[in-house]
This record gives sequence, C-alpha cells and structure tokens, in this order.
Amino acid sequence: MPAPQNDRREFLASVGLLPLLGSALLASSDEAVLAPDPVRELKLSTADLGTNFTAVDQIAEMCQPSVFPLKKDAAFDAGFRDEARARVREVLSYEPPRVTLNPEVVERVDCGDFWRERVLISTTPWFRIPAFVLIPKDLKKTAPAIVDLHSHGGMFLFGKEKVVDFGTNHPAMVKYHQQNYDGRPTSTALVRRGYVVITIDAFMFGERRVQLDEELKYGWDRSKYSLDDVQHLNQKCRAKESTIAKSLVLAGATWPGVVNFDDRRVVEYLTTRPEVDPQRIGCIGISMGGYRSAYLAAMDERIKAACVVGFMSAMRPMLKSHVDTHSWIHFLPGLHRLMDLPELVSLTAPRALFVQQCSQDRLFPLSGMQSSVQRITELYRAAGCPAQFIGRFYDEPHRWSIAMQDEAFQWLDEKLGHQRS
Repeated sequence: MPAPQNDRREFLASVGLLPLLGSALLASSDEAVLAPDPVRELKLSTADLGTNFTAVDQIAEMCQPSVFPLKKDAAFDAGFRDEARARVREVLSYEPPRVTLNPEVVERVDCGDFWRERVLISTTPWFRIPAFVLIPKDLKKTAPAIVDLHSHGGMFLFGKEKVVDFGTNHPAMVKYHQQNYDGRPTSTALVRRGYVVITIDAFMFGERRVQLDEELKYGWDRSKYSLDDVQHLNQKCRAKESTIAKSLVLAGATWPGVVNFDDRRVVEYLTTRPEVDPQRIGCIGISMGGYRSAYLAAMDERIKAACVVGFMSAMRPMLKSHVDTHSWIHFLPGLHRLMDLPELVSLTAPRALFVQQCSQDRLFPLSGMQSSVQRITELYRAAGCPAQFIGRFYDEPHRWSIAMQDEAFQWLDEKLGHQRS
C-alpha cells in the first residue's frame, strides 16, 4: 500500500530533496505530474536553426576574423598575403607526402578540332585520379591552359563530365548541362577557343564517388545506368556527404583540404605538359566549381587569372537562412575564425580575379553577395592593383549562361594574353 503523501513529503524534506524535486512531482500519490515549462513567447524565426539562431549569431559576433582586421588604408602586401595563406593551409589540414605525378594517358580520342585525352595522375600515395585533358589541334606554339573545376548541383554520379561535351552525352548530363551551363559545357567551349583544358573528378564525384556494398549489383559502368539508376545511386551518394566530412575530420583532415590539394597538383601537372605555357594558367568554375576556383587561386600563385562564378558571399549574412542550401564540402572548420570568403579569394591579388554573381541566385543572400564584392574591391585597392579585379552581377538564377561565359572567356583572353587564331 503506498505511503501517505505527507509521510513522503516529510521523508524527502529530511534528506534535503524536496526543494530539488518540487511540489509538482508530489501532486498525486499515484503518479508524478511534470511542472510546465516556463512561459515563452513563440515567434517565427525564418532561420535554418529556428530558435537557436540567435545564440549562433552571437557566437559569430564573438568569433570575428583574427587575420583580417585590415583597414581600408592598410597595406595588403605580399608578406601579409603569404602569412594569411599559411594560416589557411593550417585549417585545410591536409598536406600529404609528395609523390611523382606519374601521368599515364590511357585514351586519346580525335574530336575533330581537338584531342581528348583521358589521363591518370597520382596526387598522393593513395589517390590516382582521372582527368580529361582537351588539346587544340595544330598548335604551333605553347598555349594558355585552364583548370576547369566542375560544379556540385546535387549530382555525384558525374564529375568531370559536367564540363565536357562528348557529342552523345548521358541523358542525366544533357539535363545537367542545360540547367547549369546553358547547354554549353565550358571545357569544350574553351578548347575550341584555343586553350588547353584539364578537368578532374573532385573527391566523392564521378569515378571517385561512393559505391556502397549493396550497390555493387549495378556495376561500375555509368553508361549502362538508366535515369532511374542515376537518381537512386545519386541519393545514396548524397546521404554520405556528412559521412565523408565527419570521417575526414576523424582522420585529421578536411574535405575542402583534400579537394584543394588535388586541384593544386593538377596545376602542377599542367606545367609539365609540352603544349602549355606555364606562365599562362587560369582556373574557372561555377557553384562548387566557383568555390574551388576561389581556393585554388588564393592558394596557388601559378594561377594567373581566376573566374569565380555563382559562389561568393560574405558568410555572416548566410547564417540565418542560407546554410542548408549548401553542401558539406563548402564548410571548412576554423576558416571563419581567420577570415571571410571574400578575404580568402583576395589572396589572389595582385593576380587577375573575375567574380560573376547571379542576382536571382537563391543559394546566397543578395546583401552577402554585394558586400563580398565591396570587400574584394577594398582589398585589391589595398594591394595596389584595383584594375585586376572585376565583380559583376547578372539578372540570372544560379547558372552560368552563355552570355556570362562569353564575357568570362574574353576576360581570360585578355588576362592570359591569348589571341585566338
């Protein structure tokens, strides 16, 4: 038979527990009744983090970038940029042992006005990565070269194929090319303009994608995948984004670090090609490709001109409602304690930089895109080379239209000293 409630009260009071438990827990001899939560006024937050956004925003206020307290009239000189670049290498957390590239051309295809080579190169002791190298025919002298960095677009099954037109493309790529590149893959357009072009699969994309045990029944050959297969397998890859990000952190590295290191080694490979003028190498990309282009230009001084498309914003304005729109690959732990993305890409100075923004781009807040261009402008002025930076907005959604491409390609011609034959 249950003890009377008063006896329970006296016992709990004697051992000092009554004030801790509260009288609401003793309201009934048969069951405990939870005390109601404190009254709180509920308001719509319109934030990705809901009610926790305010706290994270306050943390962001505390963690102001430490490397860039740079005033408008301060010198953004080579020594400062070298020191900042070294700090970025620390947070990228990925400097594997150097190995010989050991390139191997495994296929050479005559595409009419250019050659398409499929090449394997070693970037680390554990990665031998696939690349397409596109070479104009009848080169009479060394040519400028472009590293074409493919986008994300939620498509993991394909990587380097996103920027190459094979004439007959996988149906999934036909749609992708139209939505993201206005139907004109950039690598093919650039080789026909007289550039040597290289594009690789970023880690987790294309031939470097995840294939789980239960998916082995589909085989490896993507040409045999139906559109339904691509959609299904792509969802499986997408679900492993957080797994690769977390796994690399446990391994002591970062996903952006792996991608940037491979991209830098691709530049190194280009300098060994007899067709390439190593003093005239540029890089381009939209979306994740723009993100990669920003990092590559900032971290590798062999890049003489960089075009960043559809990925440039101050990060603080993104915190409220533009976080879930982005992949795990776009988050580098520790970077924003040092500097913001516009400051990172400004390490490209005094080399040439073109940032193309889409004013209808829903992946970024317009205010963040606008302030990023203002900040880059300030830093290029502080570096003494204001004419080397252009920031331009287009009345477009998130895509690289043919008009935008044409303007970017003309700019590359100028900055890389390329005269079309």
